[in-house]
Parts: sequence; structure tokens; C-alpha cells
Amino acid sequence: MTEITDSIDVPEPGTTQDDQETEKKGRRGGKRGKKGPLGRLALFYRQIIAELRKVVWPSRNDLMTYTTVVIVFVVVIIAFVSVVDWGFSKLVSHVFG
Repeated sequence: MTEITDSIDVPEPGTTQDDQETEKKGRRGGKRGKKGPLGRLALFYRQIIAELRKVVWPSRNDLMTYTTVVIVFVVVIIAFVSVVDWGFSKLVSHVFG
């Protein structure tokens, strides 16, 4: 008797489901499956270097602008949190006295 499944795969005539599963599991990732741990590590570092070469590094002027924006933003947030903290401390001291 055949099983009803939700897949659209139609089995080949004369093959069983076990034959199809072993056929799918037997495949490896090509060269990647044949390398040892050191080979995979070397490949990983080569890929890192290749990706770092693609990066568009900011110019010195851009870097100074970004740094200034971050520092100003942090100072503004510190000032805001300090004012809110001072306000809450005054409110709590006024309420609980």
C-alpha cells in the first residue's frame, strides 16, 4: 500500500522510499566534505580576508565626522538622563519628605 504524503515528489516506478532516502543522504558538499579540520580552518580564514578586501573603509574625514556625531549624541543623552534623574530625586524627596 502506498503512503499519502504532502510532498510533490513522485516516486520512480520500481524504487522504494528507502532507495530515495539513501540517494539523498549520500551526497556531500563537494570539496568541502573532503577537507580535514585544518583545511576547513584555512578556508575560513581565506574567506575572512576576501570579505575584508570588499569592505569600503571610511576616509579620515568621514571617521572624524562619525566620531564627533557619536560623542555629541552620548553627551546629549547623558545630560537628558541626568536631568530626569535629578527631577525624579526632587519629586521623591518632596513626596516622601
